[in-house]
Amino acid sequence: MKKRIICTCVLLLAALLLGACSMMTVDQMYLLPKHSDSYNHLQSAIDDAMHGLSYSAPLTGENQQNVQMADLDGDGEEEYILFAKSTEEKPLRILVFRIADGQCNLVSTVACNGSAFDLVEYANMDGRPGMEIVVGRRLSDQLVRSVSVYTMEDNDMLQMVSVNYTKMLTVDLDGNQQSELMVIRPGIAEGGFGVVELYAMMGGTMGRYNEVTMSQPADKLKRVIVGGLNGGATAVFTACTVDDTAIITDIFTLVGNTLTNVAVSNESGTSIQTMRNYYVYADDLDNDGVVELPSLINMKPLEGRPNEDRHHLIRWYAMTSKGAEVDKLYTFHNFVGGWYVQLDGQWATRITVENQANQYIFHLWDESYKRTRKLFTITALTGQNREEQALADGGFVLLRTESTAYVASMESAAKDLKLTQENLIFSFRLIQQDWKTGET
Repeated sequence: MKKRIICTCVLLLAALLLGACSMMTVDQMYLLPKHSDSYNHLQSAIDDAMHGLSYSAPLTGENQQNVQMADLDGDGEEEYILFAKSTEEKPLRILVFRIADGQCNLVSTVACNGSAFDLVEYANMDGRPGMEIVVGRRLSDQLVRSVSVYTMEDNDMLQMVSVNYTKMLTVDLDGNQQSELMVIRPGIAEGGFGVVELYAMMGGTMGRYNEVTMSQPADKLKRVIVGGLNGGATAVFTACTVDDTAIITDIFTLVGNTLTNVAVSNESGTSIQTMRNYYVYADDLDNDGVVELPSLINMKPLEGRPNEDRHHLIRWYAMTSKGAEVDKLYTFHNFVGGWYVQLDGQWATRITVENQANQYIFHLWDESYKRTRKLFTITALTGQNREEQALADGGFVLLRTESTAYVASMESAAKDLKLTQENLIFSFRLIQQDWKTGET
């Protein structure tokens, strides 16, 4: 009886709901949510300010919206920053809007030279509440661009510094919770080595540290990352190409109160670790906050194999602010196959690799380098029954993707080294493409 009563109530409720829906029009049922009053006020203020202007969003970087938000005055409420362009003498415009008491007002406008906004960052650079706007502008189709730092004071956007750059970034090298502006620009002489400059607050104004010379011209710059040195200091790692066959890495940090390239070799006058024929970049490979740098080690080839067939081991090390190297780990990178495997430092330097099509056989030299034993084999399988094939042959799966199964088999020397399947699975990784540069 109770079940019948419950069913009757459910049917009655459904009928009432259907009746209510039948009295609604289609337009009412699919009516989009209304914008908030704040949104409407902002849109109205933007429409009024955009007469004679067109939107001009930054072309690169993480902030590429026409309208962006940041707390510029430190009151806990974000301002709206609009990037636009006019046809006047200083065509680029930065418009700052604020919503207060239910109204939206244009509080400040900055006019700039340039053909387009290159990139925009927001950082606290003066230690006061609020964020500064760091704006890079393209002056023409040339490599050199201009960056300006603006701070809000009494509703006015005041320029703190303006310099030319090829590459710029904000970074806190001295660890005082305030960002500095680092710029990389060409040297004075045509074709000369690039120059690195660091700007920071000094005595209430933004001043410049000593400039430092790079190891290559600025137009050879390929990649820039920020990361840690061994010991805790923060540094900027720049990678430049040399004749399209090598990479040289410079490491810039503050030592005392001096901007220093800690990677410069006193013997050669150029940065350490020239990576010939390999595009291997510094990276935080073990995710400990410290950036590792790569150094190639030639593997001794198997007997009867020409030197041209030999592979390379990569030794990864960290740098201290004094320029000392600290060993971290060893890897074998298969750049063609898109994977790498981390190797135990106790025996990594005795490894040699034999490549047969899509199969890589790892051999271990004895301590006298007179004979080898097989250690393990890694194979990339792409067939329909790829995993079944691996298991049938006594192997195991290292990693699966949509199209490929990376499988391995342990060989005779693995047991002596206490190398297990779990160890190898944990040590196997795919090479990730750098999202900022497209390099691997």
